[in-house]
Amino acid sequence: MQQAQICILGGTGFVGRTIVSQLLKKGYRVLILTRHRERHRDLLVYPSLSLIEADIYDPDQLKRNLHDTSVVINLVGILNEARNKRQSFQQAHVELTKTTAEAVAEVGVTRLLHMSASNADPSGPSQYLRSKGMAENFILEHGRKNGYAVTSFRPSVIFGAGDSFTNRFAQLLRSIPLVFPLACPDSRLQPIYVNDVARCFVAALFDERTYGQRYDLCGPRVYTLYEIVSYIAQVIGVKRHIIRLADWQAKLQASALQWFPGKPFTPDNYQSLQVPSVCSEPFPSIFGIDPRPMEDLAASYLQAAPDKLDTLRKSILQ
Repeated sequence: MQQAQICILGGTGFVGRTIVSQLLKKGYRVLILTRHRERHRDLLVYPSLSLIEADIYDPDQLKRNLHDTSVVINLVGILNEARNKRQSFQQAHVELTKTTAEAVAEVGVTRLLHMSASNADPSGPSQYLRSKGMAENFILEHGRKNGYAVTSFRPSVIFGAGDSFTNRFAQLLRSIPLVFPLACPDSRLQPIYVNDVARCFVAALFDERTYGQRYDLCGPRVYTLYEIVSYIAQVIGVKRHIIRLADWQAKLQASALQWFPGKPFTPDNYQSLQVPSVCSEPFPSIFGIDPRPMEDLAASYLQAAPDKLDTLRKSILQ
């Protein structure tokens, strides 16, 4: 079993690289499909890793690369749609999930692990949450009908070296002087460490108890967004007056910032924050993990110089 090949869609991203690291340490062979192989040549240092250039949205290319694969892990997800609509929530979450499901069933792969999201719901308040919910429901039902086992993970916001959450706020706090206007300050989040998420994926690979299940994944503590941003400001050593925006001001900010480079905040992000991203149950005991709080880890990478972040990220993943 240790020599099984695991194919990861989205394996070059923040969570993907962490899962890859843990899989390789366990002795698995890893196959990553990516549109831009040259951008990720650093991964080729691992002898048990294959990095193949392929368009995973193309059913034929996807099926061709899934032969000899024991498990498929789908991590593909976007927080914002591309302005040109070439990458939409519907395409990245729903259509790709359907393409993956059909390829898995046709090729004969018997195991699929799927990254969903906290509050994923076809009736959710945002396009992000609705598309995640539609994809999750589809893949679980398709797996039941077509003879492959699916496990879906629904994490709250994920933090760690290289994340787009704590690092984004740190960047904004450094670049905006004196006053920091914060939308949705009372939104409740329960951040989970990226390594803990990765450990759940690896633990579930061939555990039949997890087949057909959905798991909410949260860290040990609940914070408001205001508390998180205040903590980040303290850690990076900047003094900012954080203004708690009223609801109408938050909507106005989202309407404006959606047009800024990188889309720092959008109306869809605003809608997602209207639902607490917290877990109603304790961390799933089946994984044997005691999740670590943000305070134990965030300072080590938020305080690092930008040119040292990659080295630090790799050391944290050890």
